[in-house]
Amino acid sequence: MSDVELPPASLQNLAQDFREALRHSVYLVRRLDNEGELSAAQLSTLKMLLHDGVRVGEIARNLGVKVPSATEQIIKLEKADLVRRDPDPHDSRAVRVVLTAEGRAAVDSANERRNAVMAKILVTLSDSERQALAAALPVIEKINSTVQN
Repeated sequence: MSDVELPPASLQNLAQDFREALRHSVYLVRRLDNEGELSAAQLSTLKMLLHDGVRVGEIARNLGVKVPSATEQIIKLEKADLVRRDPDPHDSRAVRVVLTAEGRAAVDSANERRNAVMAKILVTLSDSERQALAAALPVIEKINSTVQN
């Protein structure tokens, strides 16, 4: 038996409401780029690689899939010249998947299209609603960084 107390019901309700809002937001974001050539999963994979590249296992964890499924995704992106596999500088047995210049351009293009669509949605909000959204972003980022660590 654990010594950890269950959160009060109001906190449980907030957690459920927040998860539902996030779920609906994910659906919205996936629909923002209907014109794009990349699937939402492909674009998510590319965005994970924006910095120093990532190991396949981490890509799988972030996508919520098994390693073979992530590997399939990576193979498709490699064939499109959007990613490449480089040796991991910290582990000679491993590889890191990194963006190519074409992959970075694809991410930038998709971001521009998605931001334009989202801006059209945000313009329908009142000033106070946009301010409330802006104020919530640091809290959401804190939650995200807690889960990532």
